[in-house]
Amino acid sequence: MYTATKVYFCHQTWEMDSEIQLIDRNNDYLDIVTKETPFHPVSHIWPDHPADSGILRIHQDELKVIDCQVGAIELSTGSLYVGQNIPVKRNTEGWCFVVVHRLQACAVSLKVGERVRLCVDQQRQHGFSLGHSAGHIASLALNQVLAEGYWRKVPDRVDGLGHYDFNRYAQQRSVVSTNKCWDHYRLGKTLKKRGLNTKEVITDLKQIESQVNALVDRWLSKSASIQMRLEGDELTDSRFWECTIGDVLVSMPCGGTHITDLTHLHPTRIELQLIDDSNVEMHTYAIRKPQ
Repeated sequence: MYTATKVYFCHQTWEMDSEIQLIDRNNDYLDIVTKETPFHPVSHIWPDHPADSGILRIHQDELKVIDCQVGAIELSTGSLYVGQNIPVKRNTEGWCFVVVHRLQACAVSLKVGERVRLCVDQQRQHGFSLGHSAGHIASLALNQVLAEGYWRKVPDRVDGLGHYDFNRYAQQRSVVSTNKCWDHYRLGKTLKKRGLNTKEVITDLKQIESQVNALVDRWLSKSASIQMRLEGDELTDSRFWECTIGDVLVSMPCGGTHITDLTHLHPTRIELQLIDDSNVEMHTYAIRKPQ
C-alpha cells in the first residue's frame, strides 16, 4: 500500500534513510518516491519556493537528484501523476500525495523496498531559507508602513501584526531564490475599491521603501526564533511560519524552508520598483551570514 510522504524539510534535517515505495521509469529520467524525505519539492499550485537538489545514495552509487516535485498516486492503480499533471486536489479519497525525486536515467539497479540515503544540498537550501524568511519579514513591514496612512477604508484582512494585509490583497506572484525574494503587486481597481490610496502609494514609493527598510532593520537587530508549526508530518498537512516580532507572535501559512532566527537576516535590503501605474515589485535581498 502506498502512503503519503512524511516530510522533514522543516526540521533542519538534510540527510536520512528511507525505503523506496514507487519507481516510475521514463526515457530521460527516473522518478523515485520514498516513504520519508528531507527534500523540499516545488509546489504545483504556488511554485514560489524552488525544489531542493542533492543526491540519492544506494549501495556504492551516488545519483544526482535533478528535480523534486509534488506527486499524487492513485491508490487503485498505482499510477503516479507529477506536478501540473496532478488531476485531483489534496485529501481526495483514493489518492495520496508524495514527494517525487527525479533522477537522470541511469543503469543503476533500483528496487521497491530497498533503502536509500537521501542527501539534500544544505548550502543551496539555506540560501532559499534566507530568501523566504526575508520575504515574509519584508511583507509584514510593508503592510505596517502602508497601514499608517495609505488606507481610507478598513479592509477585511489583517496580517499577523494586526495591520491591513496589503501583501495578500495585492500579491500576484512571488519567487524565492538564493538570498532573495521577489514579489509582484498589482494596484488595480479592486484594491482601490477596498480603500488603498494607490496614487499616493506610487507618489511616495521611495519614501515607503525607506520606511520599510528602517522598520526591518529595527526588527532584525534583535534575536527572535523562527519556528515551523506543523499540523502533521505528511506532505499535505498544513505548516505555519511563526516568529515573535516585538511582543506579537506572528503566524502565517507557509510550506517553504526557513532559517531559525531573525538575526541571521541582518542586514536585509528592500527595493520597491514601479513598473507602471498598476504594478509594483518588491525585491528583498537577504545577506548570508556564516553558520
